[in-house]
Parts: sequence; C-alpha cells; structure tokens
Amino acid sequence: MKALLVLLLAQLCSASLVPEREKDPEYWRRQAQETLRNALRLQRLNQNVAKNLILFLGDGMGVSTVTAARILKGQLQHGQGEESLLEMDKFPFVALAKTYNTNAQVPDSAGTATAYLCGVKANEGTLGVSAGVTRDRCNTTKGQEVTSILRWAKDAGKAVGIVTTTRVTHATPSAAYAHSANRDWYSDGEMPPDALEGGCKDIARQLVENIPDIEVIMGGGRKYMYPKNLSDVEYPHEEKHRGTRLDRRNLVQAWQEAKPPGKVAEYVWHRPGLLALNLSRVDFLLVKFPFHSGMWNPAGQEEGRAGITPCLLSNLPGSGGRIDHGHHEGKAKQALHEAVELDRAIGLATRLTSTQDTLSVVTADHSHVFTFGGYTPRGNPIFGLAPMQSDVDRKPFTSILYGNGPGYKIVAGERENVSAVDFAHADYQAQSAVPLRQETHGGEDVAVFARGPMAHLLHGVHEQNYIPHAMAYAACIGSNRGHCNAGARPATPLLLPFLGLLLLLLC
Repeated sequence: MKALLVLLLAQLCSASLVPEREKDPEYWRRQAQETLRNALRLQRLNQNVAKNLILFLGDGMGVSTVTAARILKGQLQHGQGEESLLEMDKFPFVALAKTYNTNAQVPDSAGTATAYLCGVKANEGTLGVSAGVTRDRCNTTKGQEVTSILRWAKDAGKAVGIVTTTRVTHATPSAAYAHSANRDWYSDGEMPPDALEGGCKDIARQLVENIPDIEVIMGGGRKYMYPKNLSDVEYPHEEKHRGTRLDRRNLVQAWQEAKPPGKVAEYVWHRPGLLALNLSRVDFLLVKFPFHSGMWNPAGQEEGRAGITPCLLSNLPGSGGRIDHGHHEGKAKQALHEAVELDRAIGLATRLTSTQDTLSVVTADHSHVFTFGGYTPRGNPIFGLAPMQSDVDRKPFTSILYGNGPGYKIVAGERENVSAVDFAHADYQAQSAVPLRQETHGGEDVAVFARGPMAHLLHGVHEQNYIPHAMAYAACIGSNRGHCNAGARPATPLLLPFLGLLLLLLC
C-alpha cells in the first residue's frame, strides 16, 4: 500500500512540480543569454603562472554520480534538486578523460592514479611504474619507476600534501610517492616472499622514505606503520587494528627522525590532538587514523561537518575518497553523500583561493556501473521510487540501480519487491542486474573541471595521463618549462593536497 501511495502521489503531483517561473519562455532565454555572456568572457584567457595547484579527486565519481549528487545537494537544501549547482559545476572549463589502463578496458584505481598523478598510463594494479611492469612481479619493477607531480613540485622547492579519507597506502593516493608492482603491498606483511627477497619495498615504507619531506600526510592505514601484532593506541583490544609489519619497524618514529634539525614534525592520531595543534608552528604533519569501512555517518552529516570544515581546510583544501567504497557495496546513499561532502570542500577551497594564482582541478579516477532513471518526475527524491512499475514482473523499482553488485536479490523465485524494504536507509543496497559480492567500476570517460591559470588547457577529450602535464605546465614545474621566465616563477609555496574529505571528518 505504501509503494502504491507513493506512485499515485508522484503521478498526481507531477504537473505541479514545474516552478512557475519556468513556464515563462523568457526565463530560459534570459538564462541562456547570461550563460552566453559568461562564455564570451572566457575569451580573455588566464595565462598567469599558477602559484598553487589543487587536485580534487573523487574516487569513483563518474558523470552519473555527479548528476545524482547535484540533485541530492539541491534536495538537502529543500529544493527540487535538478536546478541545483555543484561547486564544480561553476568551474568554467570542463573536459573528459579516457580512463582505460594500458591492459584494461575498464580500469582500476592504481593504473588510473599513475595516469593522473604521474602522467603515464600503466597496467591495472600497478603504482607509479610504467606499463613495462607486470602486476605481482617484483623483478619487473627496476628501472620502470615514474615520478609524480608531487615529486615535480618538491623538486621545484614547493610544499606538498597528501590527504585522503582512505588509507594513505591505498592505490589512489599512493601513486603520488610509491612504485609498486602490486597496489596491495601495504606493508611487508602483505608481500609474498619472492617480492621481499627481490628487494621490493612495501608502500608504507615508501611513504616514509621515497619523499621524506612531504609537509602534510593525512589518512588511514595506521596499522601498516607498526610492528606485527602491536596493539593499536586507540583500539588496543581489537585484533584487526594491530600492526602488520614483519620488519618490526615503527615507521611513525622513522618519519619523525628523518626530519631536519629545528623543524617541528607533529604526529596526530585522534581528533583532540589535531584540534590542539597550532598549525602555523608545524613544519610537518602526519595524521594517521584507523581505516573503517563504516566511517560515513549520516547522523552527523548536517550539524557536525558544516561547522568544523574551516579549521583545517583553510590550510589544506582537499576532497573525498569514499565515493568508490559506497558504490562497491551498492550503497548509493553513502556514495552520493560523500560526493556532496567533496563538493563542500571544493566550495570552501574556492572561497579561500583566487583564480588569479590558483589552478583547481576536480576529476575522478574512474566511474561505476551506477545509474538512475525510470522516467522520474521533476523533484523526485533521488533515493525514491520510479513513478511506474515494471511491465514484466509488476513490481516497483527505485530510480537508482546498479548494473551489477550485491543488491541482486531473488525472493521466492522473483525479484525482490522494494516496497517491502526500507530503500531510504543508509545501508540499503540498490538492486542490480548481475549478482556480485562487490559492484564493479564502469569504463566510460570521467569529467574534468578546471578553474584558474591555464585552466583552458583542459578543454576537450583527453587521455587521463594528460592532466598532470597540463597542471605542471601551468605552475612551471616538471620538465616542460620552456615557456617560463625567471620573473614569472611563483615565489610562494605550492600546495598539492588531494582526496581530502578527511579534513571534514577530523577537523
């Protein structure tokens, strides 16, 4: 009865969902003319040298996720949703990036991270190495290492940062500093004997050793920094949080000891410690929290995050990395709320920086087999039902669906009737066409949004590995600096934080 009532109301109310102003053709004409005037202004290209670079990376944020997040944002603000604007929507230049790996039509996060951070396409599952490296084969790595834009910035004397809501050793951020034949070699405890004997280093060790002067490192994966079976400082009785390192090293201590004399290097593992810091007096900051699959908390979505955002983002603009995990679990509500939080971070960074000297880029590593449809009327709740039943099994269905994943359910030999479940719950797994324990990535292009100096270089359909080259050109770092002159060199530190929704969670 509940489902039928919702369907009936959607049909009865659809005519009233059109805002009165939109019934006037002049509304659309005025809107188009304003858009045209804004487009004509873009002919005056911003060719300044970028003093700052910000790369926001929404892990798994495909175009369908961007659109659904836009609607969700508008509905959270008590609007219909479709007319809403994400902060990234306001960026004047938009491109598409082709995400395939050198050996995969549908990519993984390691190969794509190597592309958009190192400027080189690679095989799936490999980090910071060329396509000459075969996954799992340590002996193919030597001489195939490629450096990232973070390394290029450090070589130019800039300040850099890595911020993530996932493990810092996860595939997406670790391509910034690591070179590995396997994205899963988080510590030596996860590596096979032949890789250890071959001299390959685990990713956590490379975080500390490869670029020891990264100014800011924030993310999960604390256990990979500590000796095997060492109890966690925050969760001493939970085995899953115990250290994993076979070499018995304490990499946090190693990180602190590697800093130059006179420099302040602070390690923080909880929120109170972070809030107590005077960030203006900190030269190096390492924040490590334990990774939780259930980190997203809808109860704190509105009141908890909005007020605490500025305390760290004023120093470290960033974005979100858990969109991917929500989609893999078929939990669209978690994925889309994460995307909206990413957009909040983008908005704050936009307000704190100037387009005259800061190039900001928003993109994704790959998409997912996530979609929404069903001829929904204007303003339909993004997590609601389609206004129709299947003409095959006569059951209702949610607008949001997945091509594959854990939401595939058969009840009494038929597709589950969603009216019998709470499809608005945060943990609801949307129905999928093919049963899989984990939903998969999608293979379509992803969007690239850009604003600031040289943003117009991101303008069409590009290979994904083009992105860091365009950013480096704008900032006069890396190898392509023939267009730069001494007078145009940026004098202030360059900050390259990315994947930073963690700032909203810990601040």
